[in-house]
Amino acid sequence: MTAKIKLDIISDVVCPWCIVGYKHLEAAINELGLQDQVEIEWQPFELNPNMPAEGENLREHSARKYGTTPEGSVRARANIAQQGAEHGFIFDYFEQMKMVNTLDAHVLLEYAKEVGKQTELKLRLFSAFFTEHKDISNREVLTAELIAVGINAAEAISLLDNAAVAEQVRAKEAHWQQLGISGVPTVIFNQSSALTGAHPVEAYKQVLADLVAQR
Repeated sequence: MTAKIKLDIISDVVCPWCIVGYKHLEAAINELGLQDQVEIEWQPFELNPNMPAEGENLREHSARKYGTTPEGSVRARANIAQQGAEHGFIFDYFEQMKMVNTLDAHVLLEYAKEVGKQTELKLRLFSAFFTEHKDISNREVLTAELIAVGINAAEAISLLDNAAVAEQVRAKEAHWQQLGISGVPTVIFNQSSALTGAHPVEAYKQVLADLVAQR
């Protein structure tokens, strides 16, 4: 049996280009008919590991961190929304939207991987944050999203108070950073090549087609 193509996707659930990039990658996989020939594992990356519990207004955050002007923010949001819509993902930015801490989300995504529901939970969290105006640092929200994808919420949520589990996630993040990854999304193909940023569908198709040809 031919080994599956391993795709490690390093991303954060509050990164808009991460879901755009994934939708492009998903389209590439579907257009090549490789749905049963790839194995996806989501790897943790916190855009803002020091974000306080109360979060930060997204416009203020973008201005502080990136120097984004109000006008630039409007243009960027419109561009992202258009790219999402092209592949069926709805971005619904709103004035009081906050950037939030995502460590708990990454802990739960590691648990979801163990029960075979990592991609389901990742996509659910993207939608909760960008489409449904939900605070995905809130444990009640996280509990509801776990239940929505059929994960034992009580067991998963109990991990959030385990410092050792959080340290394991932070160690994974450090591992990828030590390999030189500083931007997300980054897709690593068969642990041998990588694309950073939300690339067009054709770029992902080219890499995937080359890997298939090498088999």
